Amino acid sequence: MDTAPDHDLIAALKGALRELADPARAAGAQAYMKSALPSLGVRVPGVRRISAWAAREFPPASAAQLRATVLELWRTSTFREERYAAIDLTGNRLLAGDLDMLPVYEEIIRTGAWWDFADAVSGRISGLLLAHPGTMSQVLRLWSGDPDLWLRRAAITSQLRAKEATNTALLAAVIEPNLADREFFIRKAIGWALREYAKTSPEWVEAFVTRHGDAMSPLSRKEALRRIAGGTGQQ
Repeated sequence: MDTAPDHDLIAALKGALRELADPARAAGAQAYMKSALPSLGVRVPGVRRISAWAAREFPPASAAQLRATVLELWRTSTFREERYAAIDLTGNRLLAGDLDMLPVYEEIIRTGAWWDFADAVSGRISGLLLAHPGTMSQVLRLWSGDPDLWLRRAAITSQLRAKEATNTALLAAVIEPNLADREFFIRKAIGWALREYAKTSPEWVEAFVTRHGDAMSPLSRKEALRRIAGGTGQQ
């Protein structure tokens, strides 16, 4: 089984991204992201098209090879869009429910160290949770207390798309250790996670907010209740 990165795929993908580079847009994108990592100015749909094309042109020989390719692309990226493409490649069916991807996602979150990268793998983490609920519940509880704020944010947002499949005990368990955190990105994540689940169970979210009272920041509370009738921040 080939476990070496596919360097042809990586070279083709990087080349295709550079062909779409827009220097004027790149400057604005880099400023918006407040990032030292340069941007090519390629829009997200363009990155996704190129990622899909590269995966078709250079089909991975195995899940192991694809994992290695994702990591190599991530680690050698010199532009933000190349890192987005690395994350896009993880959506390949070969990696669906692949628990061996967990350290890859953790590396992306820790070394990416910004909201766009952490949030981009949120859906992948959710998929692993559905496929391996016992293992992933333990992992996410650990992440929720990690010193790395982006890992904590990933734990909090790990069930954004779960809807009726949301594990409410886990949702509470990853939020509660972070209620006192003053970091904006954590407070926003708490409100976001609760707001999304309020679409499925507004009663549970309202009860959670009521139960935690003043322990919850005004930002988290406002976001959590935004879509609940009579809630603070209702639109």
